[in-house]
Amino acid sequence: MLLGVAGLVPGDWKSIDGAVLDNVAEHGFKTVQIRVTDPQSLKDNDVTRLKAMFSGRGFAMPQTVGNYGGKLIAEDESERREEIKFVKRMVNLTARLGSPNTYLRPGSLNPKGGWLPHPQNHSPEVWDRLVDSTKQICRVADNEGIMIAVEGGAVCPVSTPQKMKDLIDEVGSKNLGFNMDPVNFIDSLDTAYDSTSLINEFYELIPDRIVGAHAKDFTVVEGLLTHFEESIIDQPESLLDNEALLLGLQKVNPNAHVLVEHLPDDKIPIAAAGIRRVAERVGIEWD
Repeated sequence: MLLGVAGLVPGDWKSIDGAVLDNVAEHGFKTVQIRVTDPQSLKDNDVTRLKAMFSGRGFAMPQTVGNYGGKLIAEDESERREEIKFVKRMVNLTARLGSPNTYLRPGSLNPKGGWLPHPQNHSPEVWDRLVDSTKQICRVADNEGIMIAVEGGAVCPVSTPQKMKDLIDEVGSKNLGFNMDPVNFIDSLDTAYDSTSLINEFYELIPDRIVGAHAKDFTVVEGLLTHFEESIIDQPESLLDNEALLLGLQKVNPNAHVLVEHLPDDKIPIAAAGIRRVAERVGIEWD
């Protein structure tokens, strides 16, 4: 498996230069996610430059992620069409870069952001729009030979392991996969205190569709109301069973990427050390 990072870049792809990649390498990572604000802004010489910089440092071309919002499920059809068009362009760009997959966020009806709750996010109407949007995107992905890496979470339409399997089954594309990020699916204290069962459910339901993982952790905030916060991997307060996560990933997809994410730059080395300790405990060697 390949250990990389979704971070250490001060902006989108335009900020990636030799100094940024050298810093990524000094932290011991083997790739860094490419974030794109406008997929049409990358010209052929930009693509060539990025590929040469990654190759020159022995980096694998990484997952790409587009800076779009949550409108793949929008009620406004014009907004939904524009979002679908954006992700299709991300698929085209990902193919030009020679990257293995591009990230897909299911979205939210919450106007404040695509990863925020809304009363209708789990409704049948929203689900049908998500399936339709994903089908349209996957037709381009099928032609380009690029995997779509869907992420999910308790607050969005793809809220459980079974819902992730349902999406894959209903869309029906061989190029639709899952970006494993179990922290997003922590929806109750029962799940929080038994994340092993959550993780293993994904591996049981869709073992052939897991394209990679985002590495982070979480903790329970003590209080009367149930509340969780993200935390740093392998710290005393952190609860995610990262051993089960890595062991399962090694079994179903030993070539997968694992990207440390959701941390300020100064905390990334601590998280990287944590995931490396986990890998060492279970006998996994990074590529």
